[in-house]
Amino acid sequence: MSASGRVAVVTGASRGAGRGIATALGAHGWRVYVTGRSIADSGTAELVSAAGGVGVAVPVDHADDDAVAQLFARVRDDNGGLDLLVNNAAVIHDELTGAKPFWEKPVGLGDVLDVGLRSAYVASWHAAPLLITRPRGLIAFTSSPGSVCYMHGPAYGAQKAGIDKMAADMAVDFGDTSVACVSIWMGILLTERLRSAFAGTPDALAATARHAETPEFTGHLIDALFADPELAALSGQTLIAAELANRYGITDEDGRRPPSHREMLGSPREPSAVVIR
Repeated sequence: MSASGRVAVVTGASRGAGRGIATALGAHGWRVYVTGRSIADSGTAELVSAAGGVGVAVPVDHADDDAVAQLFARVRDDNGGLDLLVNNAAVIHDELTGAKPFWEKPVGLGDVLDVGLRSAYVASWHAAPLLITRPRGLIAFTSSPGSVCYMHGPAYGAQKAGIDKMAADMAVDFGDTSVACVSIWMGILLTERLRSAFAGTPDALAATARHAETPEFTGHLIDALFADPELAALSGQTLIAAELANRYGITDEDGRRPPSHREMLGSPREPSAVVIR
């Protein structure tokens, strides 16, 4: 059991945002089940434990519903419940970026609507019965302004828009429980992929880094969000990471305060309050 007694699942944690989020949660004492196809060799669970939590690596292909079911059965058997689910798993195609129209890019870019959108629904479906057993629960979806502006093409945009809407609608269904759902727009992330893209151009990387976020930044925000006495009032909203940081007084490495980009990229859509069942 972790020092805090809190249990989290972070999907897609082999690298990038998921690994950073899991590591940051470890620093706050969480027991974190980290998933991904290559999670066993990623070192993420070890990073969580080294940070002060308990990391548990569970190899999962999030395109495999049976594997996802087994993951949450294990979490239930080990802990009796779940406090936090971070839906981060998504297929990121090597040709995601670029100026070509969607029909000149591989059709495989659409796979993000399976592992990225549908997979988040499946994970949440399995997590829900475990979350509602706790005094407080949270589902956090990692998203981006690509849900409202053109970013990387229609498949990427549809996945992000779907994630934001999923958080809003799940919040309605969780309305009579202690579980909250939010979607979090992350900024430019200083991931391994981004750093490799700037290989050989350290000045360009440094300039980008001044406006970027470390992958751990979002994890610290999620921990603070979970503890927020006003969490229920935030449920269903799409939140901007940089603005959450201002709310909680959290800075990124070296004391940096990443910008919001709201004025440049757009604001989250406001869901209608109408509920039709």
